[in-house]
Amino acid sequence: MSFVLQPLPESLLSAAVELDQMVLGGFWSLQSYQEELSRASSDLLGLWAVPQLEHPPLLAVGCAWTILDEAHIILMAVHPRYRRQGFGFGMLLKLLDLARHRGMKYATLEVRASNEAAIALYTKLGFTSVGKRPKYYADNGEDALVMWRSGLHLPEFGEQIEADWVVAQSRWQYI
Repeated sequence: MSFVLQPLPESLLSAAVELDQMVLGGFWSLQSYQEELSRASSDLLGLWAVPQLEHPPLLAVGCAWTILDEAHIILMAVHPRYRRQGFGFGMLLKLLDLARHRGMKYATLEVRASNEAAIALYTKLGFTSVGKRPKYYADNGEDALVMWRSGLHLPEFGEQIEADWVVAQSRWQYI
């Protein structure tokens, strides 16, 4: 089985909404996903298996916005059945690589303070915690950590992304 990580096609928007409901509690609606497809400053990606698995066709979704010289990772979700297999790592790598190709120097994101797995992933890719947004999440009032990564424009960052991409894809070969 092989995996595709590329811009989310319109045919998988409903699957993105289902994954969003399951993992993020309904962060975006179908209309929100449709708007992201047409926004020039947005990279909306999907990851799915080929041939597609029966359930779910969409294993992960991610989105980054371009704001001046910064990429804002606004959304990352991996289907619970397919976590800890490198799909989130691959998604984040691709979003950062697209930001690098857009000329971005920085990347930022918010993450639930309790989401240790996500924080570990972001830290592994060079993000550091730079602040906190108290009671950021409406569903339970949990704080968000603000994480930041600089140096996307540097040649060594591009080299690291390429090396990490090889690692990510090699993990997927054994799934």
